[in-house]
Amino acid sequence: MILHICCAPCGGGCVERVKEQGKNVVLFYSNSNLNSYEEFERRLASVKQLAEEQQIEVVVDPYDHESWLKAVAGFENEPEQGERCKRCFRFSLSRTAAFAGSEEFCTTLTVSPRKKSKVIFETGSEWEHFVPEDFKKRDGYRRSCEIARQSGFYRQNYCGCEFSLRECGGNNENDLSGQ
Repeated sequence: MILHICCAPCGGGCVERVKEQGKNVVLFYSNSNLNSYEEFERRLASVKQLAEEQQIEVVVDPYDHESWLKAVAGFENEPEQGERCKRCFRFSLSRTAAFAGSEEFCTTLTVSPRKKSKVIFETGSEWEHFVPEDFKKRDGYRRSCEIARQSGFYRQNYCGCEFSLRECGGNNENDLSGQ
């Protein structure tokens, strides 16, 4: 199973769940929505730590914020969970689908209580091999938070784009109550 991963705090419980299903996991870190390359690298360091702890492979999709900005152009002032987010999901999932080819894939985005799984599933349905796994179910978010604390993963308090950072007041502290 190819698992699109946005950050290690979201990914920990998801990896555990996919492994419980008896599937091999390959992490696909695709995060061109992040407002800076430094943030991309900071989150990637924790994703690599998660991959090492779980003894699984991580593949890194090159950071391409300019292409992401083009994908959400015209929707910069949309509120969180609006059309900009749908376009962002489509951007990351399309890159994941391209990497996955004919393999099944899903995304850690569904573990966040700030993301609507239904919208992610609607977007993912554009690809034949997308698996609509709702990682929030069965206390998935709580479990992911637990793993993040135990492992000391870097945890941010916004999704990553400059527009969501603006909505949270521009404060990106290591906030364990965040995403």
